[in-house]
Amino acid sequence: MARVRDVEIDEVPEEVRPIYERYAREYGPFLNQVKVFAHRPPALKHIMGLLLDFYDEAVLPKRYLEISLVTVSTINKCEYCIAHHTPRAIEYGLSADAVEHILDERPDGFDDVDILVRDYAVQVTNNFQYMRDQIFTDLKEHFTEEQVVELTLRIALCGFFNRFNDSLQIEMEEGVERMLT
Repeated sequence: MARVRDVEIDEVPEEVRPIYERYAREYGPFLNQVKVFAHRPPALKHIMGLLLDFYDEAVLPKRYLEISLVTVSTINKCEYCIAHHTPRAIEYGLSADAVEHILDERPDGFDDVDILVRDYAVQVTNNFQYMRDQIFTDLKEHFTEEQVVELTLRIALCGFFNRFNDSLQIEMEEGVERMLT
């Protein structure tokens, strides 16, 4: 049980109901997270709205997004995020074994760009103050600056979500754990 009560859609201001509904319906099975965010309509509007905008624009290839999100969530041991993003990572071509061993030197089926994205996610999460310019040179060989900014933003946001979910003990939605088997 979450440390705060769920806020149902009929309790939120009219202007944020479309975000609540759309995020829960289209972004994935994150309804319990939305119900907690709904305590603060500005957070629902701007944070969940931002993720929906990123989802609509799809500037960053989904495979790399999921590699980065699973990496950060694995480092932070956020079971909620790992459970929600593992099926997506598999959908975008990662094997279940690769996801399970994402922090290994070279997970099954990872190419050099996958490794670069994973290593960048590790650095942004653990060593952001010590990063060298070389990783950005390497990233710019494969990604636009717009994509590098979004990748960095998504990695940092994932760390935020890991802490938010675990601090408030947001429960797994019905059926999410079954998606992993």
